[in-house]
Amino acid sequence: MTKADPINTEEICPVALTVSLLSGKWKLTVLYQLLSGPKRYSELQRLLPDASDRMLTRSLQELKDDQLIKRTAFAELPVRVEYELTKDGQALVPIFDAMKDWGSKRV
Repeated sequence: MTKADPINTEEICPVALTVSLLSGKWKLTVLYQLLSGPKRYSELQRLLPDASDRMLTRSLQELKDDQLIKRTAFAELPVRVEYELTKDGQALVPIFDAMKDWGSKRV
């Protein structure tokens, strides 16, 4: 597409939706960490030491609201909570693979 080409909204809308779902400082990193399997909140805190509790909680909630991750609370004392990718979240694996390949060429 060049500057003179008209904007194809059918092409841009899915991209805009994807960008809006994944935008946020920690969302991609959280999703990437969950690629290897379910994680507890404390595990994610250790894996993302620069993320504040507030930002990590917000990112998890938004990803859950967007149905990219699932939160499971187990009936145990103390309560154990795990986060894992949903089918929609798992569908992002090829995108992460492509991003990893793209980034590897630029390191």
